[in-house]
Amino acid sequence: MDNFRNYQNQMTNSGAKVGVVIDEGLRAYMLKVYNLMAFGLAVTGVVSFLTNLIATTRDPSLASATLRGGVMLTDVGVALYTSPLHWLVMLAPVFFVFFINIRINYLSAYAAKVIFAIYAGLMGLSMSSIFLVYTGQSIVQTFFVTSAAFASLSLFGYTTKKDLTAVGSFMIMGLFGIFIASLVNIFLRAPALQFAISAIGLIIFAGLTAYDTQKVKEMYFGNDRDDVIDRKAVIGALTLYLDFINLFIFLLQFLGNRRD
Repeated sequence: MDNFRNYQNQMTNSGAKVGVVIDEGLRAYMLKVYNLMAFGLAVTGVVSFLTNLIATTRDPSLASATLRGGVMLTDVGVALYTSPLHWLVMLAPVFFVFFINIRINYLSAYAAKVIFAIYAGLMGLSMSSIFLVYTGQSIVQTFFVTSAAFASLSLFGYTTKKDLTAVGSFMIMGLFGIFIASLVNIFLRAPALQFAISAIGLIIFAGLTAYDTQKVKEMYFGNDRDDVIDRKAVIGALTLYLDFINLFIFLLQFLGNRRD
């Protein structure tokens, strides 16, 4: 009997040690995901800010065009924001993310990180136009509000024991709906429809943030090779990065102070 109890104790201790190792591995993996995501956001922010500096001016003698709200554009700004190049800049991140999703499993971990950094830079170039519409102060304030909201939602997704698959499926269906509505509103330009899209989009990406965090967590498998874990971390970082960016964009439409 004593031998049996000793055996039980040994197995319990062994299981506890394995659990600790897995838990530490999971924490390290999630930390890698969040660090990569933060790096992507930093790249996007820096590229967006620098692009705005190059594309706008306060010197009338250097201005090639003046927009509503008094924003003066340089030659670079005219090319980026008022020429057909504007559509290429806006759509490039969309096509690029499809490329990443298709090729990610064929890339090395290092190549995946480089591609992610390039994508974040393209997104920064595309998002630089927000400085033409909103004040810099309101953009910064909205960023911090988004950060707090994202952290809370992601923490919920990480810690909850509830399976969020049903929530995620519903949110993904809603995502297709607002995508179609957004395309329609390009032609209609209806303020009421835009408000509805923004409100629903905010709810959708709030739900997706929690859902995606849970899915990113479930992607971890302790026996994976280091390069596989690194590649999964890039996939997870890209997923959460996109959730953050969309939360920020929708929140900005409610919290941002327009220049006009």
